[in-house]
Amino acid sequence: MSAESTPPPGIPEENPGTPGPERARTRGGGGGRRRRPRTPRQRALRAAAWSAAGVVALGGAGLGYLYTRLDGNIASIDIDHMLGSARPANTDDGSQDVLVLGSDSRSGGSNKRLGGGAGEAGARADTAMLVHVHKGRTSASVVSIPRDTLVDRPSCVDRSGQRKPAEKDVMFNSAYSTGGAACTVKTVEAMSGVRVDHFVEVDFTGFRRMVDALGGVEVTTRERISDPESRLRLDAGTHRLSGTQALGLVRTRHGVGDGSDLGRIQLQQAFLKALAEQVKEVGVLSHPKRLYDLADTATRSVTTDEDLGSVTALASFAGGLKDIGPSKLTMTTLPVDYDPDAPNRVLLDEDKAALVWSALRHDKAIPAKAKGSATGHADEVVGSPSRSAASRAAS
Repeated sequence: MSAESTPPPGIPEENPGTPGPERARTRGGGGGRRRRPRTPRQRALRAAAWSAAGVVALGGAGLGYLYTRLDGNIASIDIDHMLGSARPANTDDGSQDVLVLGSDSRSGGSNKRLGGGAGEAGARADTAMLVHVHKGRTSASVVSIPRDTLVDRPSCVDRSGQRKPAEKDVMFNSAYSTGGAACTVKTVEAMSGVRVDHFVEVDFTGFRRMVDALGGVEVTTRERISDPESRLRLDAGTHRLSGTQALGLVRTRHGVGDGSDLGRIQLQQAFLKALAEQVKEVGVLSHPKRLYDLADTATRSVTTDEDLGSVTALASFAGGLKDIGPSKLTMTTLPVDYDPDAPNRVLLDEDKAALVWSALRHDKAIPAKAKGSATGHADEVVGSPSRSAASRAAS
């Protein structure tokens, strides 16, 4: 096991019942009498005992180590100071809006090998989703913002405190390369009139490691995918994707649909639902080491706003979302049309986009008619496997 995944004192290994040199001896020191195979009930009791032991250990000396290490993993930014006071009003209706970014910025070297840049000046945000958690926290609406959308970017402040002038008709993801997460939040708020309560940024390397920590994520491809740029090749059928394969899937665009960013967004949305199902099925709470590995990987992979910048705050926020299963996630792509003057750019469908933003501001369901003419044609390429198949794979 690598040093990165070594659990702290008090966290048992994934298979703590495996006999070592000392455990192989018989009680009387005799000639190696073979033990009887354990019954399924005995194995279940033994697993339960080890899980309970892990929980007890977390309540003792291991808890302080765990908290200190995980808390130190999280990077956070005081974006409230950078955004200033000219922001949409906080509705205070019990709902929350979280901007989730997928970027290549936090771990320059590793991310560059996975197709990204290094440092904020060369960083990109290939994925942007505004997650609206409805009042009561039992459902959520996810709005994907195409990175190639031409927008008017407002003036914003970057991490060094430099003021960046406003620009018209620039790609949406240029906001991130110009001023990082704060500038992206400022742009989303200007576009939508929705106040962003939190942001969470996940880097490429961390995404890959989180999928691996879960034991992979199972998806079904309804047609063959082959994209040499993302190095992804999958035949039609059900696959358990490793972290590297999952990253290839959510970044591919040339191997599916019409080859646009819109097709990639549809793959990302399908994968997000499969991931939510996997987290539910994998039983991390009954595997202390797996839970620790996942927590360690996740906290090393994210950058957040200051309000979420601690283990306690992140755990509390995540705990409030536990009732939102895949069936309670509504996925929408911000309505856009292809730009007739630039085939690799898309334009906002202003009227339909207004319906999306109004629904979020008023904590309503996004109307079905809020759909642009540009679709990407990849919405039927990938789906989650059946629940029973996911359960079997996770067992």
